[in-house]
Amino acid sequence: MFKHYNMNQVVLPLDLEIKIEENDIAYAVNEVVETIPNDAFTGFRRDTGCPAYHPRMMMKIILCAYTQSVFSGRKIEGLLHDSVRMMWLAQGYEPTYRTINRFRVHPEVKEILRQCFVQFRCQLVQEKQIDEEAIFIDGTKIEANANKYTFVWRKAIEKYSAKLVEKSNQMYDELLANEIIPEIERESEDELSTDELRQIAEKLDEKVEAYDKEIEAREKGSERKQLRSERKAPKQYRKRFRDFVVRKQKYQQDMEIFGERNSYSKTDHDATFMRMKDDHMRNGQLKAGYNVQLATEGQYALAYDVFPNPTDTRTFVPFLDHIEEGYFELPKYIVADAGYGSEQNYEDVLENRERTPLITYNQYRKEKKKKYRNNPFHSANWEYNEENDTFICPNGQKLTFRYISNRTDRYGYTRTFKVYECEDCSGCPLRSQCTKAKEGNNRKIYYNEKWENQKAYTRRKLSEEETGEIYGQRKIDVEPVFGFLKANLRFTRMSVRGQDNVENELGFAFMAVNLRKYTAEKTNPTLDDNNHSNQKGSNHQKLMIGTFFKSFLTVMSQPLFVIQKNNPVRQELSNHSYMLLILLFN
Repeated sequence: MFKHYNMNQVVLPLDLEIKIEENDIAYAVNEVVETIPNDAFTGFRRDTGCPAYHPRMMMKIILCAYTQSVFSGRKIEGLLHDSVRMMWLAQGYEPTYRTINRFRVHPEVKEILRQCFVQFRCQLVQEKQIDEEAIFIDGTKIEANANKYTFVWRKAIEKYSAKLVEKSNQMYDELLANEIIPEIERESEDELSTDELRQIAEKLDEKVEAYDKEIEAREKGSERKQLRSERKAPKQYRKRFRDFVVRKQKYQQDMEIFGERNSYSKTDHDATFMRMKDDHMRNGQLKAGYNVQLATEGQYALAYDVFPNPTDTRTFVPFLDHIEEGYFELPKYIVADAGYGSEQNYEDVLENRERTPLITYNQYRKEKKKKYRNNPFHSANWEYNEENDTFICPNGQKLTFRYISNRTDRYGYTRTFKVYECEDCSGCPLRSQCTKAKEGNNRKIYYNEKWENQKAYTRRKLSEEETGEIYGQRKIDVEPVFGFLKANLRFTRMSVRGQDNVENELGFAFMAVNLRKYTAEKTNPTLDDNNHSNQKGSNHQKLMIGTFFKSFLTVMSQPLFVIQKNNPVRQELSNHSYMLLILLFN
């Protein structure tokens, strides 16, 4: 006996919401988009032409698709025909992939995404998912949608540009020496500008045309042959100077694209070549990518930004400015790893923002080791006489203060050093172990008092129980978000080009990570612990266990494929049944 089944019977259409399960991620997507103020959508209004799809609907379908690890415009269009949750969010509309792709790179979408993050954070605060005590900052590199081998390097352009300047000056001097063209008025004696090169090429063109007319006017073959021979040199110079004009313009354009960077991709000019962890050729090859900075709390992405420079140190201050301008007021504690520890960053947080930086520095771990503390040749371990302002070396010699040294880096930040020099290192039995200075020179110490005070402040703060626990949460707060993004969501490469478009796509991706985690915790509140494990003073072991289970729930919040032996079958499993499978197989 079978249940009644008839394909020829008319079935009345029902409300698609009935087909969606309770606590489905579609409800979270709908809820967060509906909280965006109406003013954020005014940029999409048009008074003429065909009425556009509502931007709320477009936001919902793209966000929902990203939560399902679908990033292609064509595949998103396919989901609108197949997925019940997508049909419900679109309310029967079926925008094409072109419309979807145009929308997600629209300039106004950036503001909508910002509002989306702001409203989502307010919701987390109201539900006490986060306590606004600290933010955790880290960065990762994501590969750009660009060819791996179409790169341009600043050093190469500078080298070829210098050769062009040298060659063009040399050839111009030859033209004047041979009296082929008259002297032109120059802006600089060091370099011929693009207009000046073009002017020389035009004068050579006039010279060649004069030769052409004269050759046509002559009747004797010997005279014509002689004129052709004289015309040969101006023609060759004209060809070279025309080439100089094109190359000069290209090099100038390349330098404009570089900005402060050292490389760029021909496919995506905003992408910079960086060293990625994923090295498919196993030779340390660089790839075109973007440096993504993220601020989190409770494993939720609260703010993000994209930078072209590969190092994190230079991104810290502009990223904090970006957070304050567009997202939220900075909390009391700002937590980051040693990649952000620098004198400028500490100064900015302590003096300009009046916050507490819980940021280590490069030598923090090394300085805590016994081997470093017991090394008598490290100046940090030397005796210091504050009254006389002198250091005492291992041989008992005094290093007295000599002068102040100011060093300014290429970004304009100035560091002040007090220089101490030993009285006499000649004949010292420990000289080879103490210094690498040449014979006749004495051991010097460059002491940055401000930097040493900042390091002492950091060591003191991290040794305190309260702030030490907050810093200990860093690796289990911000790192899992990148893991969810790359491993669970499988977002490892951009689908769009250009920094503005990349920022939009990352906004969709990070919000998709947030919604998957939020839905998983809402579906299984018992694993979240009533005391909120992300708050200070919680047990570190509980945090690690909670992070482990939450990672499983984030993956398992969506339908899964289970491959049975010799029989691939698609099955939708609940979280509890999947956990039971894990226990059975283990």
